[in-house]
Amino acid sequence: MKSILMVCLGNICRSPLAEGILRHKLLDAGILDLKVDSAGTSNNHIGQHPDSRSIKNALSHGIDISKLRARQFSVADFDSFDLIYVMDSSNYKDVLALARNDSDKRKVELLLNVKWTGKNIAVPDPYYGAGDGFETVFRLVEQACDEIVKAVKSDI
Repeated sequence: MKSILMVCLGNICRSPLAEGILRHKLLDAGILDLKVDSAGTSNNHIGQHPDSRSIKNALSHGIDISKLRARQFSVADFDSFDLIYVMDSSNYKDVLALARNDSDKRKVELLLNVKWTGKNIAVPDPYYGAGDGFETVFRLVEQACDEIVKAVKSDI
């Protein structure tokens, strides 16, 4: 595995947080050759930094995502990434709708299935909720990223 893409709706809350968490954990594990990025299925926030609440939450855990910028998922991402983790079933359907073949489709998985196999649990979108929703997202994503790092280590 050489590359992982995290995908949510706007690429300003969940997926940049997931990108930051995974990058941080990989660095701590001494894994420097894995590309990690994030994208959104919508074009509503292209070029914007992550939501200030996501930035604040990440910083409270020692992770700086403030320099990331939102971009939209594209068909080319199927060629650029080995695994594409989506945050919820809506993101899953949107990404699969762009898949060109079975090989593309096999790259797409709900992020939390890494931790809770086959449960199809969504990472809740904290955008319209209170600040504690961002901490809930952090904790869920962190557990999935721990599993990804374990899997990457076992492949080395």
